[in-house]
Amino acid sequence: MHLNELPRPFVFDGAFGTYYAARSRGDAPCEAANLSDPETVVQIHREYIAAGAQAIKTNTFSCNAVTFPDASELTRLIQAGFANAQRAAEGSEVSVFADIGPIPDGESGDYLAVAEQFLALGAEYFLFETQPDLDPLPPVFAAVKARAPQAQIIVSFAGAQDGLTRLGRSCAQLLRQAAALDTVDAVGLNCICGPAHLVRLVREALPLQKPFSAMPNAGYPSVFGGRTVYIDNAEYYAGKLSELAHLGCAIVGGCCGTTPQHIRAFTDARHGIQTPSAAAGTAVQSAVPVSRPNPFRAKLSLGSRKVVAVELDPPHDNDLSPILEAAKQMKETGVDVLTFADSPLSRARADSMATAAAVCMNAGIPVMPHLACRDRNQIAIKGGLLAANALGVSNLLAVTGDPLSDTDRSGVKSVFSMNSYGLIRFVDELNQSAFASNPFFIGGALNLNTLRFDVELDRARKKREAGAQFFLTQPVFSDEAAEHLRMAHETLDTKILAGIFPVASYKNALFLTNEVAGIEIPDDFLHRLERAAPEEIPLLSAEFALEMAKKSAPFCDGFYLMTPLKRFDIVRLLAERILASLC
Repeated sequence: MHLNELPRPFVFDGAFGTYYAARSRGDAPCEAANLSDPETVVQIHREYIAAGAQAIKTNTFSCNAVTFPDASELTRLIQAGFANAQRAAEGSEVSVFADIGPIPDGESGDYLAVAEQFLALGAEYFLFETQPDLDPLPPVFAAVKARAPQAQIIVSFAGAQDGLTRLGRSCAQLLRQAAALDTVDAVGLNCICGPAHLVRLVREALPLQKPFSAMPNAGYPSVFGGRTVYIDNAEYYAGKLSELAHLGCAIVGGCCGTTPQHIRAFTDARHGIQTPSAAAGTAVQSAVPVSRPNPFRAKLSLGSRKVVAVELDPPHDNDLSPILEAAKQMKETGVDVLTFADSPLSRARADSMATAAAVCMNAGIPVMPHLACRDRNQIAIKGGLLAANALGVSNLLAVTGDPLSDTDRSGVKSVFSMNSYGLIRFVDELNQSAFASNPFFIGGALNLNTLRFDVELDRARKKREAGAQFFLTQPVFSDEAAEHLRMAHETLDTKILAGIFPVASYKNALFLTNEVAGIEIPDDFLHRLERAAPEEIPLLSAEFALEMAKKSAPFCDGFYLMTPLKRFDIVRLLAERILASLC
């Protein structure tokens, strides 16, 4: 059987895990039942076959080394899962698909280890389902096809109502990338969404040049008595599967919350359904968006002069008047963009995106909030971005964020649902959908003061691949940092703003060099600060910072000036001198 030659629509079974849980009332993973309760496993498979399923999935969704770290047990569970499904399908024309679910933080080797066990058992049909990303899978597909050229592979992604996976990847883009692989025979969507929302995601994804699979959840569950409960909606669900088939889905089936009754309701009603090819699906036509101008992006891209960015720290309280006044002064000075740190050193400040939006509206100057992964999950990140974008924010610096100090961890928890690579990719994906009319100009951070700068350059390349369009560096305080900037300039095909930090005082300089990772201030400058009178500090600090800017100038496209301890006077003096002599 080749997936291109299937009768359409080709019907898969529904959920195994939620159906087994409802029957067994146990808390053990359903995959364990392959060994402990094989008769029930076989019976569930047979119920789906009796309901009209033309393909069943092995009860192996979570059979991986993370869920089952005992290698011997894992092997026995996979063997039993495959044998149980084959036994259920014996004597019929029902196809058995080796079911491989997402592996937490899984690499290609983790997926291949599972696939190889199925290959050793003689499996020819593979379903890689509920996947949040494509990145680790192409080498696995290639290895499966190399060992079993006749093997058929479906890869199915799980996206929320906004079309994004839990890793922030666009399902539409993942589907296009997967469909372009010669080693993939069909692509699809399953899980997370109920049928109505999956219909909308399928409309947005089609047409594609591969057969399309759609397996929605029964709906959205509630929790009753500690158990997850889905609505009994078999007839409604069958209608939505029919709608998916009419859209061009060659393969339909069920995911969480579905039962044999859902599949039977569809197979009883499907006679007369003619499924068009996925390639013939109707693409959704969108109006051509009108982009808002982005002056900072235009200036940096043009490159006719070096740009100047100034960082202002959002306040610890609810008074924005000092930062609004400073913003107006910086605009008068000729600064190109203002940046706003996101609770640096894990100390709460006014939200960087809200502060940036307020400055943009009140001071009329381009802004660039920093956005850290530390304090937000994907939902909160997207919500903040939507509001900021609507209020005119068009630039963004995506960073992982400083970790919490050890003393904070008992009462305050870090939230790192993604790292800086994932955040950059997430925003880049949103630029192609939600922010198509006003895409964010995405920046990444570059640490010039690390001991292993070769590793930092590799990190920067990954950020570029994820969608970073420019970099802001950590402060240049030494010849070594300037040399690293030169290396980055010659290596990275992108714009770079060199970080320049005029210290506020001798005490401030001591703190930075001894307590803040990535900052090293030369001893000779520390001695000069120590001997200077208080009134001499602003000029001394600005002059030293200007020298660092001059060293950096041949290897950068602009300067990123950081304001020390609300000393707007120092950074304004420095900005004036840089604009006059280096821009």
